[in-house]
Amino acid sequence: MDMRKLVGSNFARLRREKGLTQEQVEARSGISQQYLSGLEHGRRNPSIITLYELAQALDVSHVDLVMPTDDAEIDMKSD
Repeated sequence: MDMRKLVGSNFARLRREKGLTQEQVEARSGISQQYLSGLEHGRRNPSIITLYELAQALDVSHVDLVMPTDDAEIDMKSD
């Protein structure tokens, strides 16, 4: 798994865990729903500032967006 897919997967998981829609994250962060959708699909390469803003919107650490999960870590080793 590449970094874009990892961040997108983590963002989608955390957003769902918080019970938020992309539209709600847009309202909290100012980042468009279209961008958030592209991020979740691994098509966006977010900047450090974007990661920070998304983490703030989700009320998590920015590290949570880039930290491999057990499954993702296995996938990254096989790439």
